[in-house]
Amino acid sequence: MAAAKLDPVDLKILDAIQRDGRITKLALAEKVGLSPTPCWMRLSRLEKAGIVSGYHARIAMRTIAPVTTVLMEVTLANHRQADFDRFERAVRDIPEIVACWSVGGGVDYLLKVMARDIDSYQRLVDALLERELGIDRYFTYIVVKTVKEQTVLPLAELTGEP
Repeated sequence: MAAAKLDPVDLKILDAIQRDGRITKLALAEKVGLSPTPCWMRLSRLEKAGIVSGYHARIAMRTIAPVTTVLMEVTLANHRQADFDRFERAVRDIPEIVACWSVGGGVDYLLKVMARDIDSYQRLVDALLERELGIDRYFTYIVVKTVKEQTVLPLAELTGEP
C-alpha cells in the first residue's frame, strides 16, 4: 500500500485533530493557518481518503471498574491460510480482545486482552481452547503498570516531514 501524499498543512490538520477530536472548525483553521472553508475541505478529503478513520473518546476504564490488562502470545499448530483466517475471525468477535496483531518471529499473534480479573481472563482462554481454533501454545503476560501508552502518533517523525 503506497503512502498518501500529504503536505505540511495536511500534517498540521492531522496532528491537531488527533490531539483534540472535538476541535471546532474555526479553531482548527486558526491552528493550521487557513481560513475555515479550505481547512474543512482538506479535513473532508482526509476523511474520504480513509486517512482519518474515526473520532473516539479515551475512557479511563480504571475510574469505572477494576480491570486487568493481559498481553497474550499465541502460536498456532498449523500455518495454513485457513488456520489463520479461522483464528482471526474468532478473535474479532471477542470484545475483551481489544487488539490483535499478526507478528513475525517465534509466535504468530500478540493479543491485548482487557478482563475484569485474572479469573475472567482464564475463562476467556478456556473458551478459546474449547473452540479448537488451532492454538498450539500461548503465553500470558499480566500488565502490572502502564509506563507509556501513547495515543497521539508522532506524525513528523513517521513521515520525515519537519
